[in-house]
Amino acid sequence: MSIYALVGLTVSFSLGRLVDRIGALAPLLCAAFLFAVGSFVTLLWPENGLIVLIGRGLEGLGFAVAAIVGPVMANAHASPRHLPIVAGFTATWIPVGQLAATFAAPLVLEDWGWQGLWWLAIMGSLGFAAWTILLNRGNAEIFAQLPQSRRGPSQSTAGQASLSLRQTIALVATAAIFMLWSSQYFAYMTWLPQYLVEEHGLGMEGALIGYVVPVTLVLISCIAAGILVRFGVPLPMLLLISLVIQAACWWVLPWVRSPEAGIPALVVYGATAGLVPGCLFAMPSAVLRSGARTARAFGIVMTGRNLGVLTGPVLLAWAFEWSGGWAIASPLFGMITTLCLPLAAGLAYLLKPSDGGPKPDHGAAG
Repeated sequence: MSIYALVGLTVSFSLGRLVDRIGALAPLLCAAFLFAVGSFVTLLWPENGLIVLIGRGLEGLGFAVAAIVGPVMANAHASPRHLPIVAGFTATWIPVGQLAATFAAPLVLEDWGWQGLWWLAIMGSLGFAAWTILLNRGNAEIFAQLPQSRRGPSQSTAGQASLSLRQTIALVATAAIFMLWSSQYFAYMTWLPQYLVEEHGLGMEGALIGYVVPVTLVLISCIAAGILVRFGVPLPMLLLISLVIQAACWWVLPWVRSPEAGIPALVVYGATAGLVPGCLFAMPSAVLRSGARTARAFGIVMTGRNLGVLTGPVLLAWAFEWSGGWAIASPLFGMITTLCLPLAAGLAYLLKPSDGGPKPDHGAAG
């Protein structure tokens, strides 16, 4: 898992600039190729740790490409009034992937072993490439999604105005929030099944249910975030309130010891955990006031996310070893989430209350 985040951390910003220049088709096909090749080399030499790591690195590079191109294309093709809803649906790729893997793994492992999962990934990658090629036939404008991608070289350079200082600060603040939030979320989700087994004595089925419940709530609330912003809730305020509630969940968790109290806490956490990424995926368009020209912005934001994914699970493992138990997790996550609050407040100031959602670009420097 860490190699995915490490590759994404090193290339996301450059990928954002590349997609700005050449559009989405070639990067998407390259991503599908990397997915398939990375999985295939693991199937061929599973006993060789170095080759498996290289294969995972290739997959991670493909993942970094898709994580940039997907949101950029979705934003570029959405009308200004639908941008918040599109951002909410974009954020669901995190929980959708978690749920797909959670339900597919037991079914495939039972009959085909771990190799079946890799073949499933290869078939999915090839199917994705074929779908992309079919969509591109007669609809090339879908993938040449950015205005500068369809211009000549000189026009393209002129069209890529530099980000203003205010926009850069806002995007860096968004990336920092995404880094902190991702570190606690992915640490929590990485170790949750083991925690449920060790601390609560659940079997595989019980641990699976305990894992699926918050992920499902995250999925629903990602979409809810977009709907709320679409119908007038200021984006920065929704982000700040969601982070406050999520931080409070972590701080009160040590006193939640019964199932009657634990289940509502799990529900509240899952709901607010989905609102946060829904808001964060809407931020590039809110900062730039446009659904286009966001590739560089998403490159910055996804760099922060990848850093959080890389450090969070490792940090919790280190804290567990140092403290000798799971009790350290709640105050650690509470502290990390609390650090997001001044950043979210600063972001709200930068965008101002009237800038609570994405707006059409009327020629302002972006």
